[in-house]
Formats: sequence, structure tokens, C-alpha cells
Amino acid sequence: MASYKLEELARLVGGEIIGDRDITIGGVAGIKEAREGEITFLANSKYDSYLATTRASAVIADRNGGSPKPIIKVSNPYLAFLKVMSLFSVDSSERRQRGIHATAIISTSAKIGADVSIGAYCYVGENAMLGSRTTVLPLVCICDEVKIGEDCFIYPHVTIREQCEIGNRVILHAGVVVGSDGFGYAKDGELNRKIPQIGIVRIEDDVEIGANAAIDRATTDATIIKRGVKIDNLVQIAHNVVVGEDSILAAQVGISGSTQLGRNVVLAGQAGLVGHIQIGDNAMVGAQGGVTKSVPANTKVSGYPAREHGLARKIYALIARLPDLFKEVGLLEKRVEELEKGTKVDSSAKDD
Repeated sequence: MASYKLEELARLVGGEIIGDRDITIGGVAGIKEAREGEITFLANSKYDSYLATTRASAVIADRNGGSPKPIIKVSNPYLAFLKVMSLFSVDSSERRQRGIHATAIISTSAKIGADVSIGAYCYVGENAMLGSRTTVLPLVCICDEVKIGEDCFIYPHVTIREQCEIGNRVILHAGVVVGSDGFGYAKDGELNRKIPQIGIVRIEDDVEIGANAAIDRATTDATIIKRGVKIDNLVQIAHNVVVGEDSILAAQVGISGSTQLGRNVVLAGQAGLVGHIQIGDNAMVGAQGGVTKSVPANTKVSGYPAREHGLARKIYALIARLPDLFKEVGLLEKRVEELEKGTKVDSSAKDD
């Protein structure tokens, strides 16, 4: 494995070295697990105590930090550490076997770009298109007329339904389903009549979608995942949703039909959004937030129903006090009852 002088790593991240700049770094690790010859990072003050015990040979920390070890000081330690990690990581695309496996079933009308890899038991449908250097691992189903761009990486058991479009440098993790039917039914008496879902899913460039996420095709037109979106595992995105550029959706998020997310929106784990609302640019929804109406840009909401985060915290703090308040009310009721009894006694005495 490659190794680097600390000075080389500092140049990569634009940092300032305090200590021995000539030490050799051969790997990366967390501050608790690191061994001699590795570099670690400190981005959270609650881990400060580990600086005295870490076996790492060097540390990446913020510009106000100090360390008994050689240190690279940067403005954003976590981002700098990610850059250093990239030097030591092995891209899975480099480990794969190139070419098209003999068991893959590929339609004669499909168009396969240069240096594409297709693994064992894959299916590529009629008039499908795969861009150059795209990698498809075993047991992937690419249906008719699907378009996939260049430099994509598709893990096993992914299904991309008919006519859906995938941009460049898209990563689809195992079990992703792109273009499943939207959940649409109309009542006909007591019967539920299925509404045909004749739209598509369009995924733009540089999107990554986690394992077992499902993105439904539109009823008409397109469900759209815009450039740079990152989607975690087990996320459900319904028909005709639009997710804006560079948004982040954490695990188990659910978005109902026709909802639109702006740019750089963050939905924390298990957040749920009703349909036909809009979430503004740079908005954030806290974990398990239940969003029942539109959220303005640059707003942070949480709770159920989701409210402005500061207000939601106050409400939860008051809810935590309810048992004590209930006891206090009970004591006050008894006190009022005693006072009322005393008043009646005094009143009868005056009558006598």
C-alpha cells in the first residue's frame, strides 16, 4: 500500500504542520483505533481526551487545536481527513473484472459504450443504452429503453425499470429499485382501480442512492432526482416527486407524491412528508419529523406535526414536565376543595 510523508498530506489538504513533517503515513483510522504509522483526525471536542492515548503517528485537527503528536491544522478537519482517506482507499471499480460476462443476457438492440463491464446473470433490455466505463455488477435488471450515462456503478440486485434515465457518475447500491409503479388507485365503489403509471424516473449526474431505496415512476412526466443528491438506505420516494440539487435524505425517509424539495435540503432519518407540498432551499427536517405543510427556505423544523425547531424543542420540554404538572394540579384541586369546605363552614356559622 502507498505511503506519504506528512508534508505531502499537508499540501493535499492545505494545512499547517506542527511537529515532524517528515514522518511516514501508511494508512488512516479513527482516533480510538489508529495504530503507529497511521493518521487520524479530531473534529469533535468530546474526543479530545483520546489525544493522550491514541497510537496514531499524526492528527488532523482544527486551527485552534493542539496535540502531543505531529498535527496538521486545517479549517475543516473532517473534510481534510476524507481527502486523505481517498489516497488509501481502493476503488471497487478497480477491483472488478473487466468485460461482459458470458451469462449476461443483452438485447441485440442495446447500445453498450466503450469499456463497459456487465457481470454474471445481468439482463439488459431492448434499446437500452449504457455509457462508457459504466460498471454493472451481477444480477442487475436493466429494462427496455433505459438510458444510463458514463462512469456509473451499479451494485447487485438493482432493478431499473423501462424508459428510466440515469445520468453520469451515478452510484446505485444493492437492491435499489428505480421506476417501480407509483402508488395510485381510484375508488370504483368498493374496488380500488389501479391508475396507470406511464411516466419515468430521471436521475441526474453525481447522484448516489443507498441500498434498498425505491424511487417510483411518475404517473405522467417524471419523478426527478437532481444533480448531486445523496440518498441513504431504505428511502421511499413517491411518484412525481422532485428532489433538488445537492439535497441529502437520510435512512427511512418517506416522501409522498408530487412533493417538491428545493436545493440543499436535508431530511434526517425517518422524516415523513405528505404529498403536494414544497420544501424550500436549504431547509432541514429533524429526525422523525412529520411534515404536513410546506416549509419555507432556510428553515429548520422538527417534531410531529413539524414546527420551527426552536418552538418544537420548547414543546417537547413542556411535555416532559407534564407528569409533575399533573401532580401539582391534583394538589391544587385538593387545596381548592379544602378551602371551599372551610368557606361553607364559616358561612353557616354567621347564619347562626
